[in-house]
Amino acid sequence: MRGVTENCDRSQQTWHSAARLLRVGLGALSGLVAGFTALAVAELASVPVRQQAGPVTAVGGAVIDRTPGAVKEFAVRHFGTNDKLMLQLGILALLAVFAMAIGAVAVRWRRLGAAGVLLFGLLGAVAAASRPDAGGLDWLPSAVGAVAGAAVLYLLAGRLTPAGSAGPGGAQEAEGVAPEGAFDRRGFVLLALAASAASAGLGALGRGLNAAGGDRAVAERAAVALPVPSSRAAALPRGVDLKVPGLSAFTTPNPSFYRVDTALVVPRVNADSWRLRIHGKGVSKELNLGYHDLLARDLIERDITLTCVSNEVGGPYLGNARWIGVPLAPLLREAGVRPPSRGGPADQLLARSVDDMMIGSPVETVMDGRDAMLALGMNGEPLPFAHGFPVRMLVPGLYGYVSACKWLRDLELTSFSDYDAYWVRRGWSPQAPIKTESRIDTPKPFAQIGAAEGAVAVAGVAWAQHRGVDRVEVRVDGGPWHTADLAAEDTTDTWRQWVWRWPATPGSHTLEVRATDRTGYTQTDQRVGTVPNGATGWHSVVVSVG
Repeated sequence: MRGVTENCDRSQQTWHSAARLLRVGLGALSGLVAGFTALAVAELASVPVRQQAGPVTAVGGAVIDRTPGAVKEFAVRHFGTNDKLMLQLGILALLAVFAMAIGAVAVRWRRLGAAGVLLFGLLGAVAAASRPDAGGLDWLPSAVGAVAGAAVLYLLAGRLTPAGSAGPGGAQEAEGVAPEGAFDRRGFVLLALAASAASAGLGALGRGLNAAGGDRAVAERAAVALPVPSSRAAALPRGVDLKVPGLSAFTTPNPSFYRVDTALVVPRVNADSWRLRIHGKGVSKELNLGYHDLLARDLIERDITLTCVSNEVGGPYLGNARWIGVPLAPLLREAGVRPPSRGGPADQLLARSVDDMMIGSPVETVMDGRDAMLALGMNGEPLPFAHGFPVRMLVPGLYGYVSACKWLRDLELTSFSDYDAYWVRRGWSPQAPIKTESRIDTPKPFAQIGAAEGAVAVAGVAWAQHRGVDRVEVRVDGGPWHTADLAAEDTTDTWRQWVWRWPATPGSHTLEVRATDRTGYTQTDQRVGTVPNGATGWHSVVVSVG
């Protein structure tokens, strides 16, 4: 009889253990449902505020602001233009883990679990309010979403409380009143399904309304007819594009043009309401211009290659396009600005975007005669949203982080000694001319090349913006340098294609390339990373023949 009793006790303990695990698992599920509710309600609550105030975007932006430069470089290097997507997925994964943990806690301590959701929502609200471009109500979506999520978790945890529990705070189950597993399963399932369905509907509504808010900007961009520039770009010289298979096209199509920035949500700015203010040190006549004011001015059209300072040796973050815009130097002179060489008090032109990115350019460089512009068009169409519509800055010869502010809204004349721009605060150089570099596009690294008849085309691009490429050389396995054939040059502000016909021999080989610019400088073989002002070194690829 005693053995029977012990077996019953063990069976009951096993049952209670399984029931506890089930409740904890359902508690974790409750946390996920509550987290989903919080995000969905916050998405809807961001509609009257702005899309960037949503918790994932706000927290992601705060993370980007506080991330060391080396970590950002790692993200760009390993994830490329998907770095922001990976950040958002990472945030969602962390939110899911946190929500599951809070849900498991709420099974026993309902109020503590609900308080945890509120606390996390408070952190999201603080992150939103602390962003440089934060509006007065950016904290509101995270706060509203947190309240909704806490309420859902509290109600779901209540359905997991066994009959006879000592109170809504989640005290221990009263002994002998009800079995461990006797909670309201049916009520839990119905409430979880109802909360999930309602949250999905609210989230879809919020996303739809936020998307509709950008429809006006889309329509305005579609209605823009770029005027014929007063100063047209010259026709591309014959032979500017070598058309070698695997070689980058001379003109980079807009969808293929690289994008590196910190915006988790691409701003969709209404062109009709957009304004640009030019002010600051040495400005005798402050300017306030609208988009159509710029379209009505004399425009220039130029081919210009852009390069990102995050581009490692042989990297993909550069492209060439035909831009249309307003010359920047005459606009600054109209405001009374003089460069420092002519007694001007400001040596930095601080550009601010609509999401408050701040990029500082040297005034002397902007006004030295190069084709610095406020770009309105790219490859024959208004700027794509991802590339800065309605207006962005371009300064040939400078890396983008000190020259190419997208979604521009403000230009302030200031001094490098008075103000450090966004990237300078994170360890990058305040001034950064683009370095002379070259890249092998074909053959690709680790390519298997058949025992070809004739020579193998080794081809790529070289760039030395605002100086021009004078020579490109290739060598095999550390041997002598061979001069490559250069494509025709468009301008000194564009990259230049090259090709060398290699009489390949069987085996594994290392190909290296170097360029020499028009000043006589030959790029160094010394490998240096991108921080603080751009990478250096020879690009090399290893290939196998035969």
